[in-house]
Amino acid sequence: MLMRERADDNKAAARADRRYDKRERESRLLEKRSEDYQVMEGVFDLPTLKVIAKMVDDGILKSVRSHFASGKESKLYIAETPEGRHVAVKIYLTVSAEFKKRMQYIAGDPRFSDIKKDTRSFIAAWAKKEFKNLKTAHDAGVKVPAPIAVEKNVLVMEYIGDEEGHVAIPLGDGEVTQADYDEVVRQVTMLYQKANLVHADLSEYNIFKSPAGEVMLFDFGSAVDVRHPNSKQFLVRDIQNVNRFFAKRGIEVLDAGRLVEKIST
Repeated sequence: MLMRERADDNKAAARADRRYDKRERESRLLEKRSEDYQVMEGVFDLPTLKVIAKMVDDGILKSVRSHFASGKESKLYIAETPEGRHVAVKIYLTVSAEFKKRMQYIAGDPRFSDIKKDTRSFIAAWAKKEFKNLKTAHDAGVKVPAPIAVEKNVLVMEYIGDEEGHVAIPLGDGEVTQADYDEVVRQVTMLYQKANLVHADLSEYNIFKSPAGEVMLFDFGSAVDVRHPNSKQFLVRDIQNVNRFFAKRGIEVLDAGRLVEKIST
């Protein structure tokens, strides 16, 4: 009798353990689903879906496919055009608090003097600013993704990758050479002297190498016109960031002060 009671207790304990494990699994699954929903809700909210639908109606996009990169303020997706060409779609997160820190890059820029301060208007202005900066830089011959279209918080631009699915990677994630440093300096110089822009947020995380090994500058939302009152300060910081990264990788770098003077005069 005692042995039977012990056996029943063991079975009850085993059933309880199984129920607990099931609840734990379900809890984790629900949490994961909740996180996924929040991410989807944060990116593809109704206004953003309407923008994507308009771009489809306008013949700019056929479909948005896989997500391939994320930042604090945006997410990047591979999309397809009606002609079957791959493009990159950058969606600025309307729920991101990061944009509150970005006013310094617009205030003082004569091209954007009438920006409304509400979040959606500011983010739409930021997307328009990045589009305009990319176009200005691209037209000046700077190696950047070519901008294609912008609407509210959605920016469509050239996809830097190959047909095998290899995408451009940040310099910080790969090997670098002296030639890479020289090319970055050349691109920053062209950006200032021919496009009249300072990147203002340059680092190894937004200088990329294409699958073909070509150095390119990315993320132009912070870029300012050289007439911006803080443009020189931003240029100094850009050069210091570039020098710090390459010097850490054992690459010989130029004196930051002299390089800034050479670029800006």
